Amino acid sequence: MQLPDEGNSEVAVQEFRDRCRAAGLALTHQREIIFRTVYELRSHPTPEAIYEKVREQIPSISLGTVYKNLKTFLDSGLMREVSPMHGSPRVDANTEDHHHLVCTECRTVIDLHEDDLEPARLRRPLPDGFVLKRCAVEFYGLCPRCATKSNKRSEEHTS
Repeated sequence: MQLPDEGNSEVAVQEFRDRCRAAGLALTHQREIIFRTVYELRSHPTPEAIYEKVREQIPSISLGTVYKNLKTFLDSGLMREVSPMHGSPRVDANTEDHHHLVCTECRTVIDLHEDDLEPARLRRPLPDGFVLKRCAVEFYGLCPRCATKSNKRSEEHTS
């Protein structure tokens, strides 16, 4: 699902409702709040970060409920997991093909649209029996905030 621009969460939530119905999923208040939280954070949050934010609206929700609903969203294609290699899982409400910039310092993950890259190609055939489902590219570096901090530290050490 290509998400609308940031300020348009009502459109995104309506698309989420439609996709839940199409997937045969019950549309609960908790599910809607969890989705809205992931959408509005746009930071590819961890389940723990989602839980902390959702608790502001639903104080009785448990971390287990957040994990269970995220798993349902991932299994049904309503969300995607950002690289499972980051330790704690990170989720993305944008299910369109896209790539990421990852800050190695603060772990911020920023969307990079597919149009911003040349098409990725494999130079050799895949191993026998391997079925490719999608391609995601991640670039690692420092976000502007961490790069500025790093430059300041470097200047202090050379002074």
